[in-house]
Amino acid sequence: MFQLKWLWHNLRGDRARYIFALILSVVGCSLTIINPYIGQRIVDTFITGDDAVHNLTSQRSLLIGLCLGMIGFSLLRTGMAYFTTLLYERASQNMLYRVRIFLYNKIQGQDMHYYDHNRTGDLMTKMTGDLDMVRHTMAWIIKTIVESLTVFIAAVVYFFYIDAELTWWLLILSPPIFIVAFIFARRVRPMYGDLREKLSQLNTITQENIAGNRVVKAFAREEFEVQKFTEKNVNYSTANKAAAMVWLDYFPYLETFAQAFNVILMIVGGMLVMDGRITFGEFSAFSALIWGLSNPMRNIGIIINDIQRFFASLTKIVDVYYAEPRIVNGHNVEVKRRYKGTIQFENVSFKYDNATVLENINFTVKPGETIAIMGATGSGKTTLINLIPRFYDVTKGRVLVDGKDVRELELDELRGNIGVATQDVLLFSDTIDGNIAYGDPDMPEDDVVEFAKLAAADDFIRKMPESYNTIVGERGVGLSGGQKQRIALARAMAVQPPILILDDTTSAVDNETEEHIQKSLRELDFDCTKIIIAQRVSTTAEADRILILDNGRVIEEGTHSELVAKRGYYYEVFKLQNEGIGRQATTHG
Repeated sequence: MFQLKWLWHNLRGDRARYIFALILSVVGCSLTIINPYIGQRIVDTFITGDDAVHNLTSQRSLLIGLCLGMIGFSLLRTGMAYFTTLLYERASQNMLYRVRIFLYNKIQGQDMHYYDHNRTGDLMTKMTGDLDMVRHTMAWIIKTIVESLTVFIAAVVYFFYIDAELTWWLLILSPPIFIVAFIFARRVRPMYGDLREKLSQLNTITQENIAGNRVVKAFAREEFEVQKFTEKNVNYSTANKAAAMVWLDYFPYLETFAQAFNVILMIVGGMLVMDGRITFGEFSAFSALIWGLSNPMRNIGIIINDIQRFFASLTKIVDVYYAEPRIVNGHNVEVKRRYKGTIQFENVSFKYDNATVLENINFTVKPGETIAIMGATGSGKTTLINLIPRFYDVTKGRVLVDGKDVRELELDELRGNIGVATQDVLLFSDTIDGNIAYGDPDMPEDDVVEFAKLAAADDFIRKMPESYNTIVGERGVGLSGGQKQRIALARAMAVQPPILILDDTTSAVDNETEEHIQKSLRELDFDCTKIIIAQRVSTTAEADRILILDNGRVIEEGTHSELVAKRGYYYEVFKLQNEGIGRQATTHG
């Protein structure tokens, strides 16, 4: 029942169309008894009746009328079937469109926790194959059920009208057919759930391999990836064959029972004709309409097959449909205010899947201040900055922006005041201009160029085939790591945010370019609080303050000179990097 309620809920806007289609299906299939009835009249009156020869001459107009009636009703049923199919398709396609938009918005509205626990390939399968299975159910499966049931009932009613005894003989096959169908449904349902999971795994492997093709080629692991894909493909193929073989196990029984209708009709019906119980015309009506009993019985297996696929797909769709983010964006702010840029961490701790990542973090950043964060890999640097725009929520303590807990701020407004350039640079399949102006699509071209210059990107952009109108490939394919970082930095600065967060965004650029970028960041013509994650002392040295993280704790805090004087972690990094520079200079000298 839940499945039907869900379908009905999502048919809003097309319910009248769909109900009208169902009514037309019932009416059209009910008309199937008309032609057998007309055929019965023709046979009894003009072919096998005692006065058949006389009637052929005296009632020729009736014969012509009956023949034209058969043709007319055939054309009417064909037209109704065509129109009905259009209605089903229109309603199901409209529903598919609405649900896909809803699911996409739902996925867009999820927080980072959701993406961390759901595979991209699985989400893609839900948005494509699973949704199409729902559309197929609305357009064909329900239609087939309604039409098969209507034809079956109409045929049974008409058969009882002609002769009850022969009808009961035919219906004796119904119970064993339903029993076989019930057993088949129970056996095949879990198999389609497993089949759906295997398909999801196959799509995930494909998506990961395509996205990571550079890494695969860099390590010459093509054969390994092909083998891994083949393994998942074999698993999916095996599951698919297993489900198909179950249907083949039961198909002979259903087909035998369906064919048995004709055998019973020939034996019992023939005896009743010889006994004079029914006329030859009535027997011909049974023969003409026997498919009304046998076809629905044949369709039971196909319907059950598709219904089980539908249940497996709908279960996955519902997981997304009713998923609620832990961090909710209400989109309630119409006029967004510009923040001053004060950031405070008060006793902040954060756990991820019960693993402690940050513990008791305390510091304050004043408006316009530049804070650098340094620490070993896995020390919690990226997690710390992810708490500011509320990509995650703290486990304990508070993160405040302009003196207000970020959990009390509207997400649109909060994130609209923060420019972020992440460590993992993602560029969209768009022009370079479009990527830089991503946060403000109406940005003038002169402004785009200006921010590209600040990020030391203008020179290499102008050397590209179509300059700022050059299309960059998926994820920035065709650009070097340093070029992608500079475009991402320009994108972050282009929204002129009061808070700018840079996650190791100069790691792939040379020292000269880095110096230019640092100078640009110091001389921004708008007020901006900057939080910079970096591993180079050359990047952190100019910061107003430097935080050193280790195992989720702040172990050192101060200016460059203060931390060098402490001779702790920062001093060791400073010494190591300066010695490396000294050795390089000696070697080149």
